[in-house]
This record gives sequence, C-alpha cells and structure tokens, in this order.
Amino acid sequence: MYTTQPNPWVGCVIVKDGPTGKIVIGEGAHLKAGEPHAEVFALRQAGDQAKGATLYVTLEPCSHTGRTPPCAEALVKAGVARVVVAMQDPNPQVAGSGLALLQSHHIEVSSGLMEAQARQLNPGFISRMTRNQPYVRSKIAASLDGKTALKNGASQWITSEAARLDVQHWRARSCAILTGIGTVLSDNPSMTVREIEINRQPLKVIVDSQLKTPADAKILQGGNVVIAFSQTSPHKEAELLAAGAELLCIPNSEGKVCLKTLLSHLASREINEVLVEGGEGLNGALLAQNLIDEFILYYAAKLMGGAAKSMFAMPEFTNMKQAINLQILDIRQIGADIRICAKLESK
Repeated sequence: MYTTQPNPWVGCVIVKDGPTGKIVIGEGAHLKAGEPHAEVFALRQAGDQAKGATLYVTLEPCSHTGRTPPCAEALVKAGVARVVVAMQDPNPQVAGSGLALLQSHHIEVSSGLMEAQARQLNPGFISRMTRNQPYVRSKIAASLDGKTALKNGASQWITSEAARLDVQHWRARSCAILTGIGTVLSDNPSMTVREIEINRQPLKVIVDSQLKTPADAKILQGGNVVIAFSQTSPHKEAELLAAGAELLCIPNSEGKVCLKTLLSHLASREINEVLVEGGEGLNGALLAQNLIDEFILYYAAKLMGGAAKSMFAMPEFTNMKQAINLQILDIRQIGADIRICAKLESK
C-alpha cells in the first residue's frame, strides 16, 4: 500500500457462474503508480473467461490515457457483461466518463455498492480531487495528562518503541510529513520512514516563518525538503538552498506562513496525504483554521505535570460550549500505549 501514490488504492475481482455457484476467475490490485491498474491484473488472470463475466471494482474504471491505457476500454475489449463499481472516480478526467463508456457498449453498470467503505480507502486522493488539498492527519504523542514535552522541550521518549514503530506505518502511507521549526530546533528529527521497506521517502515540509532552520539539521539530509517561510532573508535563503532545501515564500496577512496556501501547493504536487508531526504551535494553528482531517493520538501511561507543553496552543475557553468535540473512529492498544484515531464532529 506504500507504492501507489499519487494514484488511489484500487482492488478488483471478476466472478462468473460455476457448477456450484459464483466463482472468482480473476483478481487484482493497483500496486504501483505507472504500472497496470487493478482491472488489468484481474483481466490477465481471468483470460478468455472474462467474456460474459461480472467485474467488481472499488473505483470507477478510468477512461483516459495517463501513464497507462484506459481500463474501461480493456473491459469492453474483454467482453465483460456487467461492472459493479463501489464509487465514481472524483478525478475530473474520469468523473463518470468511464461508466458512460461502458454503458455505450451495452455493458450493464451498477454504482454505489459499499461506497462508504470504498471512500475510506482513499481519503487523500478524494480530498485532493474534490477540495484541492491533501487529507491531513495530526499525529501526537502525549502523556495521560495531555502533555507532549517538558517545559524545557525534552520529549524523547514519551511513548513506547511499539508506538513509535506504529508511527512508521503512518509515515510510509503519507506523501508528505509536515513539521514546525520548534520541533526541528528542539528534537533535530530526521522525519524519515524507518523499519519499513518502501520505494520512496515522503516529502519533508517545514513551517519556518523566519528561516531559523540550521543548515546542518538532520531533516535536510538527503534533500527532498520544502521550507515554507514568510519573512525573507537573502543570506539565510542562500545557505538553505545550498544545503539542498527548496524554499517557498507564502506569507499570510499576519506575516506568518499561510497554511491553507501551503496545503494547496502540496495538492498541486500530487500530495494525497500529509502527516503532521509538530508541536502545540503548529497543531494549534492548523486546528484553529479547521485544516486537520484526522487525529492520531498516542497516549502513554505517564503524568508530566502542569508546566509541560500541551497538545494544541489554543485560546482560553470560558464555557464548555467552546470545547471542541471529536468523534472517535478507533481505539486500540499499541504496546504499552493507547492509540486513538478521531476526527472533528463538524467534519
């Protein structure tokens, strides 16, 4: 699942009547961007048996020529009799045209079967196609009293090794990792995928309004880094460019980095999913602008005290109606820690 970006994850099954009922004659999945789509793998496996068969697929077959030929035309050529699609492709290049092509060749088409489950497969791709911004997950490791670092910035390690390994899977499925200058200066992280075999590292993105990132910071090693800033400094810009960073100046009206513009920029680079690994400042800013789609919260059985740093920098609330309500999507134990996946009730 770590090799299809920026394409969506798609699965396909072809079935036909057998002596004792329906039998699977072909199945496939889209494995890597630029390689055949799920339908093609399933057709190859089915061979001549595909003629007159029913094909089930999680996303509408494409009708345009991109890195690969149109899947809808392959289904027509194979003589498939019926196609059942979980959801229509939100890509404007497809958006129903694949289904229309099949119907124009007298192939029976059904759409909407298990659509909710299909949408859960590709939140990033759908978000990029419909909102022009990636799907944003904020990953936070905290103590039971909701603290993410001591007052002096120390935070290694709050959670267990098992939880930190679990984070690697979220990194691996993401197209970009977003962090803030505070985290870079206090933790000097690499922000790379480790312990998991992948064919590419996520883009590393630093929100650094004043270009305080040290030229020898670990996060700059290996390149593949974008630093979003808002206050120009020719000397510092030259230093960071020489260190291999790409610079993006996108100030907002307050002289800080415009986070909404940053996410739109990432979408233009075919970034589907962003994992935020920052401190209370960046998380608070994203939350205030309603830019977080999902929270991945790891809680360790520790208490770090009132002076320690919080999960989000937020203004003081004076009544409970101001509290931000979350909908819990999943709770599970990871090693000695608890992982909670949640989203805003308003989303």
